[in-house]
Amino acid sequence: MNIESKTILITGANRGVDRALVEETLNRGAKRVYGGTRQPFKHSDQRVTPVILDVTNAEQIQKAIESIAILDILVNNAGIDPHDDLSDRAGIERHLAVNLFGTHGVTQAFLPLLVRSQGAIVNVLSLAALASTVQSGIRDLEGGCVLNDAIAACSLGGTWCEVHAVFAGSVDTDMTRSLDIPKASPEYVARAILDGMERREEDIFPDPMSAGIAAGWRSSVSKMLERQFSDYAPENMAKRA
Repeated sequence: MNIESKTILITGANRGVDRALVEETLNRGAKRVYGGTRQPFKHSDQRVTPVILDVTNAEQIQKAIESIAILDILVNNAGIDPHDDLSDRAGIERHLAVNLFGTHGVTQAFLPLLVRSQGAIVNVLSLAALASTVQSGIRDLEGGCVLNDAIAACSLGGTWCEVHAVFAGSVDTDMTRSLDIPKASPEYVARAILDGMERREEDIFPDPMSAGIAAGWRSSVSKMLERQFSDYAPENMAKRA
């Protein structure tokens, strides 16, 4: 999967890692970059097309589909990260509405275009999807569900589409501004994400913090089970019949 001449949709494209991804895809010769954001934004490069896209808004998702005829790569990174309070049901529901169901809705809506182009989905998650922390209880649930949902989506009915999960560590964005810990720059992470996708890495660990556990994760019992369970996908069952 090469970025050059590809058409890409990036959700949450006006800040943080996603803004850096917009710039990096342009540097690598993308043909068209659709930047999905909740508020209007402008970009000086004519290859960038802003798209109003609140991932919780079904009408906006439908309008986005109608305006995008071809899609090679979908990058899901739109999300929120308010203070986690597991006693606040409304807060949990806000998290899930954006970070889980929003990603699910966008993925399902654009899957036919991605299958047609034999393209790729990139889900930008975090290390919290692999291991719980005191601060990340809700994100643990969301990350694992998003990962599993995307893989399942692309195995239904014999469809074909690459799926990449990005397990980022600490990145210097608005969400982590208050944390006094070492952080990678959004630009560094964006380059590493696209490098991993171009190398067709299923799981991408794009910064020094996450890279330290990459080898252990890829050889872990959890990853072994994931590979074994993939044998039960309909198309793989059909091959063995």
